[in-house]
Amino acid sequence: MEPNDTIPAAPEGQPSAPTEPPVAGDPPGPRRPRGRTTLIIAAAALLGISGGTAVGYGIQAERAPTPLAVLSQPGVGYPAKPLPADRVPDSLPAAQDRQVRTDGDLRKLLVDRPEGAKKTLTDELGLDDGWEPIDQYAETYYDDPHFMFESLAELELRRVASVAWRQGEQRETGVQLLQFRSGDRHGAAEHFGDQLMYMPWDEDGAGNSGDPIKGSRAGRYFLYPVERKAGYLPSYRARALAVRGDIVLDINIFDTVPIGKKDIRTLAERQLERL
Repeated sequence: MEPNDTIPAAPEGQPSAPTEPPVAGDPPGPRRPRGRTTLIIAAAALLGISGGTAVGYGIQAERAPTPLAVLSQPGVGYPAKPLPADRVPDSLPAAQDRQVRTDGDLRKLLVDRPEGAKKTLTDELGLDDGWEPIDQYAETYYDDPHFMFESLAELELRRVASVAWRQGEQRETGVQLLQFRSGDRHGAAEHFGDQLMYMPWDEDGAGNSGDPIKGSRAGRYFLYPVERKAGYLPSYRARALAVRGDIVLDINIFDTVPIGKKDIRTLAERQLERL
């Protein structure tokens, strides 16, 4: 066919040929909007869950409450009336009731000074009545007394009973009973644990794990390495730590000659027996 020739018309009764070929992939007809069926199903499920929950709550609310099971052991609750005098258990004697002993004059539970031991300077001046101020205790035994004072106050330290003595020319011994308030804080156990934690350190502690004290579950005693400074005598130290209820036992011995383990151990054992 020549370019200028015209396309003959289709005979009557037959469709005319398309002017452009159909593109592959065109839909044969209009499509339904996507997502409508999914939304209808989700809405129906949510309505069913909500309706079922409401019906369940309604049924439960109309039911009578279920009674609790009775105790299987009779007489567990408190009696309705006080017990007769012949059935009331006896109170613990003071020797067995630790709280009765420790709530009294705590100074009476301190170990006695050894024979021949001299009073410390504060005793000689009449400034020591057996009660040691918290700041004085922190100032004497800790490198950072301000921090220790705040820490003890936060742990609710109640009071400190103390006794000290001097033997020979240079040996000084101090025994402190730190009593904390009995409450949820458990200040005695916390303070005792904090002290034991740093004792193995070389910088602030004794540099070793110490040895157990007989009669105490976790109490330990320590010998520090000697400290030497030019122009001064060597310094030796021993320390014992133990906890008994709301009381922490803290014993320190200082000397210019080596301190035997027996010295600090026996003193700690004697003090624990008094508690």
